Amino acid sequence: MMLPLRDVHAAIAPPWWPPAPGWWLLAALGLGLGALGWWWLRRRHHRLYQHRRAIEALFDEAVDAAATPAAKVAVMSELLRRASRQVDPQADRLAGVPWRRLLDDGLPSPGFLEGAGALIEDGGFRAEVDADAAEALRLLARARFLDWMQRK
Repeated sequence: MMLPLRDVHAAIAPPWWPPAPGWWLLAALGLGLGALGWWWLRRRHHRLYQHRRAIEALFDEAVDAAATPAAKVAVMSELLRRASRQVDPQADRLAGVPWRRLLDDGLPSPGFLEGAGALIEDGGFRAEVDADAAEALRLLARARFLDWMQRK
């Protein structure tokens, strides 16, 4: 006697919703990592912003505390020499054209070799400095100071 055989039928496919518990865990893990990454980026951005504000305040307060334009130039020169150590530990010992060339390095136009920045070389030693020239130098020096102090 022969048994009657029937065709094999495929099982019914499971529904796509609701997902299995493993998918829920994977989604929760992904959301948690995404939230952690977002929090870390926001925190890092805030810290960098606060660091930049502190550097700006340091420069502005030091220059504003100087009484004369010549003293302002001397303070800017001192701050730039200290900040130059971020680029090269021996940079604060440069003088003259090599010092101004280092200050210009990476700038779109030579502001220290030519123009308002040339005052940085000897402006702090002059008896009188034009206030407008000192303010023009301040813009250049502040930008260079911020750039160097933010390097790490």
